[in-house]
Amino acid sequence: MAMNENVQQVLDWSVAEVGIPGIVAEVKDGDRTWFGTAGVADLQTGSPRRPGEYFHAGSSGKAFTAATLLTLEAEGRLSLDDTVDAHLPGVLDAGGYDGDKITIRHLLSNTSGLFPTGLAPEVSYRYATRSGFAQHRFDTFSTEELLRVAVSQPPVGAPGERFEYSNGGFYLAGAIIEKITGNSYADEVERTVTRPLGLTHTWVRPTTDTGYPTPHPRGYSHQFLKDGADPATLTPENWQSLMEEPGLPPLDVTELNSSLGYAAGNVVSTTADMIHFFNAMTAGSLLPPAQHRQMWTTISTEGSYWMPHTRYGLGLFEFDKQATGGRTLRGIGGSFWGTYFFAVGTLDGQHTVAVHTNTEWKSWDPMFKVIEAEFGISIGEKI
Repeated sequence: MAMNENVQQVLDWSVAEVGIPGIVAEVKDGDRTWFGTAGVADLQTGSPRRPGEYFHAGSSGKAFTAATLLTLEAEGRLSLDDTVDAHLPGVLDAGGYDGDKITIRHLLSNTSGLFPTGLAPEVSYRYATRSGFAQHRFDTFSTEELLRVAVSQPPVGAPGERFEYSNGGFYLAGAIIEKITGNSYADEVERTVTRPLGLTHTWVRPTTDTGYPTPHPRGYSHQFLKDGADPATLTPENWQSLMEEPGLPPLDVTELNSSLGYAAGNVVSTTADMIHFFNAMTAGSLLPPAQHRQMWTTISTEGSYWMPHTRYGLGLFEFDKQATGGRTLRGIGGSFWGTYFFAVGTLDGQHTVAVHTNTEWKSWDPMFKVIEAEFGISIGEKI
């Protein structure tokens, strides 16, 4: 664990240079653990970050959805090659989509052709600006509303054609879980994932919750468009140029309704629990071998507006070996207002680093620097 000093340096750099209010890292290497912090949990009080804090894990929840559906497949209740129409007839009869051609596998691998859901006007007009966020931060989305949002814009490609990150596919996946089991999405995640793994500090957040148990950091956001920017002009290509200018004070977004996440990412957890979950997904200790292989059958994300140097499985990702010098590293992660989490680890689930910041994703630099510090791999170098 000699390199943990280097990880601490990255945490300090992230606060000083990237502008992250507070950051934590937890490392598990065999039977040894290490925990480091930098910055603060609360900008008003200056209280430090600490172990065991609860946070919203963002799109890391996609892996919980994938694991639940893979468990249902192992139980003989569905196949990942089932079409959406086989379970949700008519739901995709809108916007040019074909529910007879889009499969559950397409949904979980982000290859369904569904457009990036965050660009839907129903979402962007509510939350794109500070004033809009303040007005709508406690809005509750029903599953029916989310399914309508998922198909509210035209397809970006044919099913299976290419990778395009879309929360809408996971909304459909969550609805399929509920249709097949007759249980809520949250209850099925508990039955198939959190309870078997003993994740006592992890759950799908109820739509009535707007806060977190103690301890938790305050969440801060700069994730807003400039004043006067029209969300209708937002695209995956231009969104960065429309974001508000740096230097503005962050908005405290700790209390909010996160039902917009649903099965695309609405899990509350801790770094320790997320390491335990991620290692189970990596090493295959939860899913049967056939389902584990499917989870890690990956596709290239090249050409998409997502994380560089990666391949995507079902709710998780793997770094391209051309970018890691031939070494296999897997990962999980996600961002939401006021929160960003990622974990990266080795194939055997024995060496993992998990990081949380109390602001949303700002750049890939903190992740890549942590990976270099902990694993000695500079992402992007070619073999």
